[in-house]
Amino acid sequence: MTRTVPGRTDHVVVVGAGLAGLSAALHLLGAGRRVTVVERDPLPGGHAGRMELDGYRIDTGPTVLTMPDLADEPFAAVGDSLRERVDLIPLHPAYRARFADGSALDVHTGAEAMATEVERFAGAAEAAGYLRLRGWLERLHRAQMRRFIDANFDSLLGLLNADLARLAALGGFGRLDARIGRFLRDERLRRVFSFQALYAGVPPARALAAYAVIAYMDTVAGVYFPRGGMHALPRAMADAAADAGAELRFDHEVIRLERSGGRITAVVTDRGRVPCDAVVLTPDLPVAYRLLGRAPRRPVRLRHSPSAVVLHLGTDRTWPDLAHHTLSFGAAWHTTFDELTRTGRLMSDPSLLVTRPTATDPSLAPPGRHLHYVLAPCPNTAVGPGAAEWADLAPRYRDGLLRELQRRGLDGIASAIETECLVTPATWHGRGHAAGTPFSAAHTFAQTGPFRPRNLVRGTENAVLAGCGTTPGVGVPTVLLSGKLAAARITGGPERPRTSPTRTQEASV
Repeated sequence: MTRTVPGRTDHVVVVGAGLAGLSAALHLLGAGRRVTVVERDPLPGGHAGRMELDGYRIDTGPTVLTMPDLADEPFAAVGDSLRERVDLIPLHPAYRARFADGSALDVHTGAEAMATEVERFAGAAEAAGYLRLRGWLERLHRAQMRRFIDANFDSLLGLLNADLARLAALGGFGRLDARIGRFLRDERLRRVFSFQALYAGVPPARALAAYAVIAYMDTVAGVYFPRGGMHALPRAMADAAADAGAELRFDHEVIRLERSGGRITAVVTDRGRVPCDAVVLTPDLPVAYRLLGRAPRRPVRLRHSPSAVVLHLGTDRTWPDLAHHTLSFGAAWHTTFDELTRTGRLMSDPSLLVTRPTATDPSLAPPGRHLHYVLAPCPNTAVGPGAAEWADLAPRYRDGLLRELQRRGLDGIASAIETECLVTPATWHGRGHAAGTPFSAAHTFAQTGPFRPRNLVRGTENAVLAGCGTTPGVGVPTVLLSGKLAAARITGGPERPRTSPTRTQEASV
C-alpha cells in the first residue's frame, strides 16, 4: 500500500504554477479537492515561462515537447483536453544533427523514414542496427513506464515486480554507451541516441542503460511544438485549472509555512495567509526544504546535473541549414562530459542545441525576424565557476559562443542580432536552484527511483513535493508525472476523469 497524506485534505494549496504544480492542481481538482495555486511570478509556467523582448516572444525554459499523451493526462483529469486547448505541431525532422566532419543527419521519429536516412548516412548495416535499437527502446519503455517512472516509491520493496526482471533482461542496468554500441557502430549515430544522458546529468559511459528511455521519447514517440511556443502548455493548464474551479494567485511570494505539530495549517505569502489542509511544494529542493524547516538525511550529499548557458537571440535573418532543433556536435565527446561533470571546465569543443522556433511558428517574432535559442551545457556552480564568477565570465563566454557559431556556418550571426538575453548559472542560482542548475539532482544510480529524494518528507504529515528534484525526475514528461504522483499522495490514487461537459461541449449546448 502506497503511503498517503493522513487526515483531512479538502483544501490543498499548491506552491508554484509551473508544469509540476499545474499538473498536481488538475489531478487534485479531478479528485474533488478545492485547490489554491500561489505563484511568485505574474504568469504561469515556472521554468516554462515567457519573456517579451522588443516584439519577440521568448520561451524561457524547455524547448522540446515529447509524450503528448502524458501532457494530456492532467487535462483529462478534469474532463478537458490538451488538443482542444493547444495546437500541437509534430516536428519533421525532430532534430537535425550536424557533426564536426561536416556531415548531417535528420532524425525522424517514423521507423521507415529514419531507417532510410540512416542508410543514406552510414549504410545498410547501420540502418538494420537502428531498427533493432528502435525495437529495444520500445521494449525498454514498456518495461519502465508504469512501474518505475509513473510510480511512487516508499521503499526498495517497490522495485520488486515482474518489470524489474524484464528491465534487467533488457540490459537496463548496464551502461548506456555500451548498450547503444551493440546496435550501432558509427560513433556519430551513437551520439544521437545517447546525448540525452546529459538531461539525466550523467555521461553516457556511466549512465544506466535504462535512461535510453529518454532517447525513446525523443526519437520514437515524436517531438512536438505548441503553436504560440512552449509557454502555451502551462498557460493552457492554468486556464483549464481555473475553469475547473482552482483559485490562481499570481505575484504571491511564499514567505513561510504555518504549522501545528506535524501538519502545515497555512501558506503565508507576501500578500496574505492561505489556510490549507495539505500543501504541494514545487520549488527546487533547497527552497522547499527551507520552507519545511527540515531536510531528509542522506548518507551522501546530492550530486547535481550540469547547468547550461542559454543565449536567446532575436535576429534580422536566419540560416536555412538550421531545422527547428539542430544538434551541433563538436569533435570531442568523452572529453566534453568529463569537463561538464568532473573537471568543471567550460566545454573546450562544445556540443550545442540550437532551436529556431520561428521555423515552425513565425508569429513568435516581428514580421521578417527570427528567434534563435542557443543552449550550451556547462558545469554547475558546485563543480565549475561559482555564481559570482559568471559576472565577468558571461560576456566573454557569449562572444566565444558567437564566434563558434560563425565557424560552424552561421555566417554573420553577431551582426544579425537585434535583441538578446543571456542566461547563465548565476541566473539559475538567483532563482533558487541548487548548484546553479535548472536540471536539479543528477540521475545517478544512488539518486534514481526509490533512492531519489522522495515526495514525502519525514516530520511533516501533509506536505508533498513535486518537480524535477523528486520522483520521477528531470524533463517535461517526468515533471508532469511528478505532479500526478504528488496528487496521488493526497487523494490515495489516480482519479477518474470527470464526466461533466468539457469547455467545448458546454459551448455547443
